[in-house]
Amino acid sequence: MELPRILYVDDEIINLELLQLTFMNDFEVITAASAEEGLKILELNPEIHVVISDLKMPVMNGLEFIKVVKQNFEGKVCMLLTGYMESEVMLEGFNKELIFRYLMKPWKVDELKETILEALKR
Repeated sequence: MELPRILYVDDEIINLELLQLTFMNDFEVITAASAEEGLKILELNPEIHVVISDLKMPVMNGLEFIKVVKQNFEGKVCMLLTGYMESEVMLEGFNKELIFRYLMKPWKVDELKETILEALKR
């Protein structure tokens, strides 16, 4: 059975590896260490439906990245995963319908898995 593909973008390699290892039996987690790399991966993999991004990244932050994803790749369900509670970012993300969920790091396995499954149903 083919696993659903998700893209996880984070500039910290340890976070990419952790998420990939945690969910290797549930999802095919494709990782990118920058927003630019994430956009290239989306161009090559139209079957990715869920995009998870860290908020704090150099060059282009997670919300900026998601704005570009929403403009260029229709139908992607996007989530932010962050260690920082930033209400302005959250509000903008929800008000402009850019993000489906905003989850805090360190994430809980069950909560993140449920949220990804919910996002895949959209």
